[in-house]
Amino acid sequence: MSIALTKGRSARFLFALPIALLAMGSIDLSADTNLDDTLSREERQKIDLSNYRVTDTNASYFDVKARMALLEQTDSTILLQLSDKLSMGPSCRQKINSEPITTRGAIPGFYPRRTAWELATGPLFDFEDSVSNLAGSFVASGDIYYAECLVHYLYRWAEAGALTDFVYDTAQPQAWFASESMLFAAAMAYSIVRPFIDGLEEERADIEQWLQGLALQHSAVPGPPQDSCCNNHLYRRALYATMIGVLVEDNDLFRFGVSAIYSALHDMTEEGALPLEMSRGRRATHYQNYALNYLITNMQVIHRQGYDIFNLEYEDSNIHEGVDYLFQILDDPAALGDYAPQEQYTGFLRDPQYFTWMEIYLSHFDHQRMASLITRARPTYSRSAGGHVTLYFMDPDAQEHIYTDERRQETEAFRGLSN
Repeated sequence: MSIALTKGRSARFLFALPIALLAMGSIDLSADTNLDDTLSREERQKIDLSNYRVTDTNASYFDVKARMALLEQTDSTILLQLSDKLSMGPSCRQKINSEPITTRGAIPGFYPRRTAWELATGPLFDFEDSVSNLAGSFVASGDIYYAECLVHYLYRWAEAGALTDFVYDTAQPQAWFASESMLFAAAMAYSIVRPFIDGLEEERADIEQWLQGLALQHSAVPGPPQDSCCNNHLYRRALYATMIGVLVEDNDLFRFGVSAIYSALHDMTEEGALPLEMSRGRRATHYQNYALNYLITNMQVIHRQGYDIFNLEYEDSNIHEGVDYLFQILDDPAALGDYAPQEQYTGFLRDPQYFTWMEIYLSHFDHQRMASLITRARPTYSRSAGGHVTLYFMDPDAQEHIYTDERRQETEAFRGLSN
């Protein structure tokens, strides 16, 4: 199964790395890798997406009002525990008094300067946690205090012109990468609370202008051809573009986000693999999962605008093939064939942030192996790509109790794959 022989054409190659691994730099492709048929930025821009437009600017990535009503009535132990914990939210004064990031600075590489990297990225992660937790506290408690606090918090960043001055060059792209997740963290959290806010018109207008400007500025950087122009960073940029496009009714931004779905399906192999993820050797399985995280979450935003995006077929591919292939290689690494070694890194199976997309997927489709696996990971949380996703998406009847024994949780995460 040569990586270059897919659907009768050359393999398409994408890119998926968590921020720490992104800092390691460019990947080293094998000599027989052919990128000639990868969907380029220019080709992607020629796809006719004129039928896609924003239809509801108040539609978050889930039905917030309906979910809050469900949480008030639920007897699910997991959802009640999450709600109780989040209802005692953070101090608004403390959040608002934190300093926005306005300085122009580069982020060092994860290797070999890990301490410097941690110092540089800490404030970025704090921002993402802050917006996601304030939104979660509002959903859990129904207290408008947390919604208004989130608006005031984001307004302070907007007023300061935060994030507008990032360093970018092809040799040092980490600040550009880090800005991606800050943008979709802010946009997704804000989309949850905005419909419930009365007043604060000036603050909301400034936040939306700031988010739109950042999205346009950030997405205008094309990235190197056959690399971050069109790989997993495209999926990340697409997520903020779609959500911010909805918030400000910018159809061009919204279509930019939609175009990433078409790009992924165009590049997908016959088996459902995302070949650039496969090129990551022992982390191929991890990267296949990581890429799906942004694709599925983005599709959920698009779905909420009334589009049957989860069932989209393009270039003889659909997203379900990518999902099924992930579970094939989790069940049996031999299914990787010649793509990657069978000795795969599986540490990501112990980190709930890598399961958030599965919660979303299961809210639409039955998938026995996925449903079994995610029981060992709940509650799932991503500080940037959706926040408290179990609280927002889990079927109350799906699971009664949280796995608390860490060793059992780790072991059964693997056993669950064959159930």
